[in-house]
Amino acid sequence: MVQQERTLVRLVQSVDTIPLPEPPARRGRGHPVVYSDRLFLKGLVVMSVKRLTTVYEMLAVLAQETPEMAALRPLLTQQGQCPNRRTWERRVAALVERLPALIGCLGRHLVEVLDPWRDHARAAAIDSTVLRAKGGVWHKKDREAGVVPHTSIDTEAGWTKSGWHGWVYGWKLHVLCTAGMVWLPLAADLTAAPEADNVVAPRLIRALPADLRFLLGDQHYRAPDLTTLCAERSCVLVVPTGGRYPHTDDGVEVRRVLHKTRSISIENFNEQFKGIFDAHAQVPTRGLVATRRYALGAIFVYQLILLQRHQQDADLRVGLKAFLKAA
Repeated sequence: MVQQERTLVRLVQSVDTIPLPEPPARRGRGHPVVYSDRLFLKGLVVMSVKRLTTVYEMLAVLAQETPEMAALRPLLTQQGQCPNRRTWERRVAALVERLPALIGCLGRHLVEVLDPWRDHARAAAIDSTVLRAKGGVWHKKDREAGVVPHTSIDTEAGWTKSGWHGWVYGWKLHVLCTAGMVWLPLAADLTAAPEADNVVAPRLIRALPADLRFLLGDQHYRAPDLTTLCAERSCVLVVPTGGRYPHTDDGVEVRRVLHKTRSISIENFNEQFKGIFDAHAQVPTRGLVATRRYALGAIFVYQLILLQRHQQDADLRVGLKAFLKAA
């Protein structure tokens, strides 16, 4: 029990130690901001670790008279005050929009702390993975007719075809992670499933560390604008060249090694992430905002876990799910 309490408390406390990007400029009019974003980010960590889908559930859990909750409650106050439920709901929903920037900022910080490229080339891999929507599926004929045949259908999700899973109704989690000694997520975002990978990629690329040298992607990222964007950052985008196999140009063997590296890093990370957060089944949330909170909040917690494991001098690939279960 002592270890359980200590693990979750440490994850929440670590939010006070990490750098955060500058918040967007606020309008001069309106009610002044009383609580900082860090406070609501701590609540988001609790929701992600405890698998809570609403603020109401989080507050109900925090109200329980257990040693664990007694240790957490002071961490979720500011100057002795705790936001009311409506403030929690409003600020957590607003924080969801900033989660990609928060993940990118923490990713760059962790690159400095963990030094994942110490014995490897400065490379990262980019890909998307599908998450199944909660409830039923909205078939194309019903969507075109504007008919929702069942209330369980999440109408904000969409269809995509996965090479592994076939047609899936749901969401896409777009992730960019290091290819090295540790699978460290550097940038992430979540969209409806039909969103093209190469359309979302620029948002992720702009969050990368400045000293990245190779970005490894599959054929979905073969786009001139992505090549140009990477070149502007002194980074080489490595994607399949297309055309008939076998390729016989001078760079084919190097590309083969890099494509294998991409597959090992990003595909293993996606499977490990889904295994840790039980994301192989349907997501527990409905709607884009709630599902972004669930998926991107989990990515943020994954980053915090790596930071905690590093501080404990523990393995950064093995034992992560057990570590989270202990929280």
